[in-house]
Amino acid sequence: MRTQFIIYFLLLIAVTSCKEPVELPPKEEPFELKAPVYFGEFNNRIPEDNPPTEKGFQLGRMLFYETKLSGDNSMSCGSCHQQQKAFADGLAVSKGIDGVAGQVSAMSLVNMLWSEKFTWNGRMPSLETQSLEPITNPIEMHESLENAIIKLEEDGYSDLFQDVFGSPEITEEKIGKALSQFQRALISADSKYDQKLRGEYQPTQQELRGEKLFFTHPIPGQLRGGNCGDCHLGPLTSGAIDGLQGFHNNGLDNDENMDEGLMAVTGDPKDRGRFKTPSLRNIALTAPYMHDGRFQTLEEVLEHYDQGIHQSNTLDILIIEGSNENQAAGERPQLFLSEQEKEDIIAFLHMLTDENFINNPQFSNPFENENN
Repeated sequence: MRTQFIIYFLLLIAVTSCKEPVELPPKEEPFELKAPVYFGEFNNRIPEDNPPTEKGFQLGRMLFYETKLSGDNSMSCGSCHQQQKAFADGLAVSKGIDGVAGQVSAMSLVNMLWSEKFTWNGRMPSLETQSLEPITNPIEMHESLENAIIKLEEDGYSDLFQDVFGSPEITEEKIGKALSQFQRALISADSKYDQKLRGEYQPTQQELRGEKLFFTHPIPGQLRGGNCGDCHLGPLTSGAIDGLQGFHNNGLDNDENMDEGLMAVTGDPKDRGRFKTPSLRNIALTAPYMHDGRFQTLEEVLEHYDQGIHQSNTLDILIIEGSNENQAAGERPQLFLSEQEKEDIIAFLHMLTDENFINNPQFSNPFENENN
């Protein structure tokens, strides 16, 4: 039951609506999203019909951890997106309420403001629609939105929706909007790498070497690089936002055993095996890796890009052209990294861990101590 917490939240709303004895914030107090300038502008990325507010964020947080959105009241969004794992779950593929395993790994929810075309194959056009999909998915939370709304109404949520949206009616659109407000606030920007960019942290020599390798496209005989930054762009270390440029075939499989990826959405055979390039923020916390969770460690990931690329008709040109040694046309691409270079890159990847993000009480489950 969430009744105690909801009653507390309603009392808080009632108090903040009083004029005496102190002057309190207006009802529609905006929720301030804070991000470094090097992440890029984000205000124009917020839907005009869903601006973040303080109470909208709090409602979204409650819904994110609300198990009544699942068919048997046992799972929430937070079950597969756990804060201590940077809002991933540590599994190759998750299991839903019926014990059925999914097909892809739960993506980390981080810096969602600078992302589009959600899920690994990009089938969800907005965060609002993506937020609703796991609720009705028969493999995941396996609940109808009609039943979920009835349960929310029975547990006293109508007054909260009234305060956020100006009407007590609970609708699927409002649920999606509230969940999106919470997720857009999940901004990770205080890792050692961020502190370095702000001049607050002096990296080790190994971390500096790793950063240089990460962002360098190799030129055989001239410039050694890890070729990571060709797909994981800039300080966000995530894929390109424009169009479908952030989807890549990174050589996981050959043509005979390749997953459809983006082709399942576009129907274009040229998109077969292309998947969304995720942010590498907090990557050391989100194992296992790739869309199907096939790699257990960062070392395995580096080995894949160094020596494990599979040839296919849709292999990305950024992979084909990324090597530290000259290769003959048609030869299987390899990076030819040294063991020291691999260790350096991994040291840089650990710089992307943001302890403040995974321990921020604003993002934690508001219900976990309700019965204590």
